[in-house]
Amino acid sequence: MLRFTSALVLLCAAGQALSQSLSVQPEIQLESRNFFESGRFDDQFDTFQPGLVLTGLLRWNSEDRRTRFNFEPYLRLDSQDSARSYGDIREATWSHRGREWDVLVGISQVFWGVAESRNVVDIINQFDTVEDFDQGEKLGQPMIRLSRRASWGNIEGFYLPFFREQRSPGRDGRIRFGAFIDTANASYERGGDDWAGDLALRYSNQVGDFDFGVHLFYGTGRNPFFLADSDSDSFTPYYQRRRQAGVDVQYTTGPWLLKLEAARVEQGGDRFVSSVAGFEYTFFDIRASGVDFGIIGEYLYDDRDFTKAPITLFENDLFWGGRVTLNDIQDTEILFGAIYDVETEANIASVEFQRRLGSVYLLEFEGRYFESEDDIFVENFADDSHLTIRLTYYF
Repeated sequence: MLRFTSALVLLCAAGQALSQSLSVQPEIQLESRNFFESGRFDDQFDTFQPGLVLTGLLRWNSEDRRTRFNFEPYLRLDSQDSARSYGDIREATWSHRGREWDVLVGISQVFWGVAESRNVVDIINQFDTVEDFDQGEKLGQPMIRLSRRASWGNIEGFYLPFFREQRSPGRDGRIRFGAFIDTANASYERGGDDWAGDLALRYSNQVGDFDFGVHLFYGTGRNPFFLADSDSDSFTPYYQRRRQAGVDVQYTTGPWLLKLEAARVEQGGDRFVSSVAGFEYTFFDIRASGVDFGIIGEYLYDDRDFTKAPITLFENDLFWGGRVTLNDIQDTEILFGAIYDVETEANIASVEFQRRLGSVYLLEFEGRYFESEDDIFVENFADDSHLTIRLTYYF
């Protein structure tokens, strides 16, 4: 905590000296996550989980705007789960745009993918799983990135020197498996530690109505394989070597978006395919009201062997959903949907609402519903349906 506070003080002092080229945008979030039922497992708290998030973005640009520095700290304080109180650096990057090549060095976040329900090609960053179940948040990833944009497309090369382990809720936390995850004793297949280094290469382009990207990745898999501890009720994460080749494609024609993500993976002695394919159709300006309504449908497929590779909840599933955009001055938007397991009939449904209040506040509601009788994985979360209320203040 002291180091985090000292860093903020130094940044404020630097801001006064470089005020002409520096912008600081701090924000604070008040959050309450409310569960509808008591915890399913021993030691879990019951229903009410208030929290506080301190974050923001600092930006500095050179006079010619070719060189820039970005810094985004993140601090969460949780009242119930000690494992959910932590600090992270989401971004701390120095970048320079040259005549042909751009370079970025530091800690950053990278997003790949086009699907709504799951992004199987998104491999660079570790997901911050203590934030939420849907892998919507990421931990900052140390990297060196070289990139070039040209008429023939965009190419990016990544060297990732340090691996970020996946965080897990504590024994008293919610939305977790029944067995405790012993993150303190994680092990690695590559080099025996988290400094083995990963490599990735991606090419992307737009041709007519098609936007596409292809990538190669070699390194450590972001999701661990869990080793059972025979002496206790806990599991130990084991991070395996991963080779991956993937493609993401989006075709746009009028109100239609057709989407595909697919990855061919070698991990844990297994070779498998993960994919998502689907569509989004939007009704624009319904009855001249300014409101847009989109219908989303996707199919998720994964044929991995769970005895060799990390588990996934999405091996044969359907996703349906909708997106409502009011296009008003408050930027009101509603996103809802559900993932249905074709084999076990388990359901994971969600709804998200956001609306600005004035010029400095953002109000958000996020609901999650779990239903399962025969799914051995989703059953762990059967009592964890909840509603999160979040109010963000932008200074």
